Amino acid sequence: MVYGMASYVDPVTTVLGEDECWRMLARTDVGRLAVSVSGEPQIFPVNFVIDNRSVLFRTAEGTKLASLAVSARVAFEVDGFDAATGEAWSVVVRGAAKMLDKLNDVYAAQELPLFSWEATPKPVFVRITPRAITGRRFIAARAPRED
Repeated sequence: MVYGMASYVDPVTTVLGEDECWRMLARTDVGRLAVSVSGEPQIFPVNFVIDNRSVLFRTAEGTKLASLAVSARVAFEVDGFDAATGEAWSVVVRGAAKMLDKLNDVYAAQELPLFSWEATPKPVFVRITPRAITGRRFIAARAPRED
């Protein structure tokens, strides 16, 4: 785990401390969940919220839940880019994902501002309890493409 203040790796890359990683995660509401499906890596975009220094997302029956039944070990990534400053950042959470099964936890999760972009019902709440969180901030090597 990275603790405390940010440290410097090179002139353009800053390793983020744990608190800064959590602040960066809280700035957005879509991340990527990485799981293993039949021994192959799969990545899924998910809407999420931060709740008590854990990542909470909703899902439905399907590949994500099936993969978590086989292995709770996951990675979760969020990144961003500020076109005005050229600054980019990335945060990765590695930990264990568990479906919420206690009614108190489900009721509490329903009160959080967690909304899916997709219209498909997502009745299952999953919490990622981190064992490690790391992040970096850097100046992008080139400007993004213009459409």
